[in-house]
Order: sequence, then structure tokens, then C-alpha cells
Amino acid sequence: MLLLCNYYVTYRCNAYCDFCHFGDHEQFKGTKLAELQDFYSNVEQMAKLGVKFIDLTGGEPLLHKNIVEMVEFAKSKKMQTSITTNGLLYHKFAERLSGKVDLLHFSLDSPYEDVHNKIRGVNCYSSVMKGIKLAKDLGEYPDILFTVTNDSYKSLPQMHEIALEYELMLIVNPVFSYFGNPGLSEEAINYIESFIKGKPKIYLNDAYLQLRKDGGNHTSKPLCKAVSRVIVISPDNEIILPCYHFGNEKILIDKPIEEIRKSKRLQDIMKMEGRFDFCEGCTVNCYFEPSFAFPTNKYGLISLPSKLKYSYNKLIKQKLFSRIKAVG
Repeated sequence: MLLLCNYYVTYRCNAYCDFCHFGDHEQFKGTKLAELQDFYSNVEQMAKLGVKFIDLTGGEPLLHKNIVEMVEFAKSKKMQTSITTNGLLYHKFAERLSGKVDLLHFSLDSPYEDVHNKIRGVNCYSSVMKGIKLAKDLGEYPDILFTVTNDSYKSLPQMHEIALEYELMLIVNPVFSYFGNPGLSEEAINYIESFIKGKPKIYLNDAYLQLRKDGGNHTSKPLCKAVSRVIVISPDNEIILPCYHFGNEKILIDKPIEEIRKSKRLQDIMKMEGRFDFCEGCTVNCYFEPSFAFPTNKYGLISLPSKLKYSYNKLIKQKLFSRIKAVG
């Protein structure tokens, strides 16, 4: 059952993050942006196939001039929308995006301006802070997304203080191993797990840490649902299989998506999800979040308390606060 679409609207980025391959601008120089008409057609089809959530991602998604139209169209199809931005271009789209992005995330890698800017390879700390304030002025409740690495995990307390100051959720995003990047050390995992216990305004899917402790996905007993529950679409209008991070096949969307999903080739790949050689030890968050969407195994059960905590803070408390603010 398809739940999620990771739609790469561009591979281009205006930052040079040292933990992300999109920071290699030469590699993606000249790559195209997703065509708006392709986007409309694909989203229309995916809505009929049951997709409930679409992450408009990149690269930096706000580099796409039609990002507002894309969000509006997805919302018109009753999809939940998500955008993660480095903040550099948010001011250009803020008013037109207001109220249309269900999960708006501002990436912040350090509580210290010089450190954050060094990691990003561009001066964007002030843009993030201005973006957060602008979003709140527009009635938005963005999240602060902290991609935690082995070099940055000990700044978690200071990052949490920033979230508390702005009355926002801090999402802890553990860096995962792909494209040669190392994953988190055992020391980092233990530190993070200890810190987040019982603290407000902080979210980490507990199943992520347990999965790492257990050595990630195992091909002998696969957990990943990257093909059956997720569809990944490239700016070139291709379905990437089995996932973006270890994709070894691309299928051009030159026929109905439902027809492609039923094709023998895709069905064969679906049977292999979590079983490819490169799937051994995988902990890529993008695919395990939907994989643990239902409490059908221990990871699904482990993830429930943290998801309920996030939903309460994000959906209930913030909506209540906005109503009180509107009345008062």
C-alpha cells in the first residue's frame, strides 16, 4: 500500500553541506528541474493510488520557481505536504506558502552561527533564524530539523534550548550511512537516547535508534518497505528503484503509474525490497519511517510513543494555541 511520495523537484542546492552529496554542485550542475505538468499528472495519479503524504525535496526545493503551485496542487488532492529548507530562499515564498505546508522544516546543524555556516559552506544561519520568525509571524509552526552527526551530537542540549525559546519542535534526524558517509557511533546513539527521555519539544522516532542498535536492516529478515509503501520520483520524471539512496534502476514515467507499478520488473524489485546486498545494515530514515507506520512488528510498536508525542505537540497544542491567539 503506497503511503508516501518522495518527490525530488530538483537535485540542485545553494548550500555545500559536508554530510550531504547534494553539496557537490559540480555533480548536479545543469540537472533539470521537475516539469510542472509532469508533477500535476503524477500527483493526480498517486492520489488515486492512495498516497497520503508527499515530501517535496531536493536538493533545495525552494530553488524550484513553481514550488508554491506544486504544494497547492498536492493539497488540492488531500495530501499532507512537507518541505525542508536551508532558509536562504524562504522569504521569497513565505506568504504564498503560508498555511499550505503541513510539515515545514528549517535545517539547523548547530546552535552556533559560525559552526552552522561552516557545515553548510554558506552563511545561512541568520536566514534560518529570520525564516523561523517570519514563519511564526505568518501563523506557521515550523520544526527545527537537526541532522545529528558524530561531530555535533553533544550540542543537542543547546539545540533544544533554541527550540524551547521559539516554542517549536526540535526534530532529531540521525545521520545515516550512505554514499560513503559514516553513520552514528554507539557513543552518539547512547548520548542522544539518554538526553531526549522525558523532554518536551523534541522528537526522534525511537525505532531509529533501536534499529541502529540491532545492526540495521537484515536481508535475511527484511524490515524495509521502500518499494511497497514509498514511491520516489526524480526531476527527470523517473521512478527510482528500490530507493533514492541506493537506487540502481530508473523507470521513465511514460505510461500510467499504476501500470508501471503492476509491471513484472517493478513487481520483481518489490519482492526484493530489503533483500538486495546493499540493504544489509541499512538505516536510511526516509524509508523506515513509512516502514514502521503500522504496529506490525517491534519497531512499529517502539515508534508509537514518540509519534504520539509529536502529533500532540504539533497538531493539538499548536492548533489550540493558534485559536487562543486569534481570539485574544
